[in-house]
Amino acid sequence: MPCSAITLSIATVAAVLSVALLAIAFSTDNWLRIDVKREKLRDRLLKSDSDNSQLPDDFDTNPIYYTRTKGLWRLCFGQQGKPNLGNLLYLSPVETYCLDQEYYIPDPENLASNLNQDEMNRLHMARSMIALFILAFVFLFLAFWTGVAGCWRRSSGNITTTAILVLVSSLLSAGGMGLWHGVEYYEQEKLATEPYYRSWSPMLRELSFKQLDWSFYLAWISVGLSLVSATLFAAAASCLYRENAMIYNNGGQYLMTVYPQQGQTKQGQGISQGYYTGASPYYTTQGQAYPTSYQY
Repeated sequence: MPCSAITLSIATVAAVLSVALLAIAFSTDNWLRIDVKREKLRDRLLKSDSDNSQLPDDFDTNPIYYTRTKGLWRLCFGQQGKPNLGNLLYLSPVETYCLDQEYYIPDPENLASNLNQDEMNRLHMARSMIALFILAFVFLFLAFWTGVAGCWRRSSGNITTTAILVLVSSLLSAGGMGLWHGVEYYEQEKLATEPYYRSWSPMLRELSFKQLDWSFYLAWISVGLSLVSATLFAAAASCLYRENAMIYNNGGQYLMTVYPQQGQTKQGQGISQGYYTGASPYYTTQGQAYPTSYQY
């Protein structure tokens, strides 16, 4: 089996897996999980020896006091409970109660103008992250069509274009992942306003545990697979170029037809006027003619 067929098959499988994993990660809400020991926190707040030994006023309404998972689009709460936020919560497709992440798009009331500089930096990174992921999907869509055309026509040029498009998609999705880490850094280390980490009380920080979840890992696996796919498409284009060149070189003895022409002999040499009825001559690429018989 030609190396181009094997390499193209593996590259296509890697590309399909890459786009599937990225789509799952992009649409699910399990990038980050924050476990809050809510009952233990309640007990410790009520048993505190300080003068403020009572629950905060927003203990039942603020999401920071509940176990939750965070995605690109939603903040969702599990079976352990959900904050009392009324109509702001809705049931997601996987039967969890969720709250939308705010990107201020659109922002008719111009609420983003009330954010400080660090919050604006975080917002710009979050918006750019979403844009990069969407562009990654666009380039993968274009790569699909150039790949189909390349396989159908056995064109190394089309396969090379596919490799470039998949590589650009991989870089865009990697850039989106980098911005996601930047957003998390700002929320963890830079921002001191609610609902971010530095605004939490010491007791809440002690009883809250943050960990990366499976959507995050799927996204990084997708980035790796798209990079592998781009490399394999480039290798397949090289194989296909060599195979096409070999077929062209080995086909040097192909025949080129010269159509029969009506002729007229010289009367002075005793040969009557006539025309050629025999097989027409054929020529090879080296210019050598095959013998041909004629009838007069």
